[in-house]
Amino acid sequence: MHVRAVAVTTTALLGVALTAPLSHARADEAADDGPVVVAHRGASGYAPENTLAAVDRAAELGIRWVENDVQRTRDGELVVVHDESLARTTDVEEVFPDRSPWKVKDFTAAEIARLDAGSWFGAEYAGARVPTLKQYVDRLEHNHQKLLLELKSPGLYPGIEQQTLKALANEGWLDRRHVTGRLVVQSFDADSIRTVHDLKPAVKTGFLGTPAVSELPAYAEFADQINPSYSSLSMSYVSAVHAFTGPHGRPLEVLTWTVNDADTARRVAGYEVDGVISNKPDVVRDAVD
Repeated sequence: MHVRAVAVTTTALLGVALTAPLSHARADEAADDGPVVVAHRGASGYAPENTLAAVDRAAELGIRWVENDVQRTRDGELVVVHDESLARTTDVEEVFPDRSPWKVKDFTAAEIARLDAGSWFGAEYAGARVPTLKQYVDRLEHNHQKLLLELKSPGLYPGIEQQTLKALANEGWLDRRHVTGRLVVQSFDADSIRTVHDLKPAVKTGFLGTPAVSELPAYAEFADQINPSYSSLSMSYVSAVHAFTGPHGRPLEVLTWTVNDADTARRVAGYEVDGVISNKPDVVRDAVD
């Protein structure tokens, strides 16, 4: 995850009535003694990010929550990849040398399916592919895992919110069991998250960023989580977020990213965050346990 500009203006966020604070309650699967641990792009410290291999590695480590990034191909397929360009994590420059700057949105699903998304990470992952969203959630289902799904750069893909919800519904991920404990949709784009909430109010949502405390009442209208970078966190900010009630009648939660070492994990756990997103989720889990 990389910080992007908030798509909601301060003016649009002001003027909303303050929500009465409630006592803090941790995220659904949090243990009493620590936050939920989420595998960032899968266990991306140990396997190529956003691939099925990274999902499986997280499962092997006993990590139930997995984060991913969703974008759309030129012919309308939803695929799981982080960067707007395919160049960093695939061999697209070799396969399609004349297609610079190799944007996801400029390639068809069939073209992307040809790419090697694993060799850059290690020879043992040669031949790993960029998964479609369907392939990704099917693997999560097989592994009995849960999904923190990020809509990546939704401004590039008009209507991706509705399309993503439809794809999730087609795979059974919008039934009660999933929406009450196995799915969160998040984005750096506040308008996109508001759209998800409006289209499917039952789905839990998260905003990626650190809004001013004065803006939190507005975010609480459509977001269940405020998910900032750990470098922007303080105990007072986490407490301020927890004081507001989200759209599902529970205190807003805080999931922080991307924490990969034990000392930082213990520090943010001390702030009483609800979740920690990590490339090395086992390191975080062992530290906060």
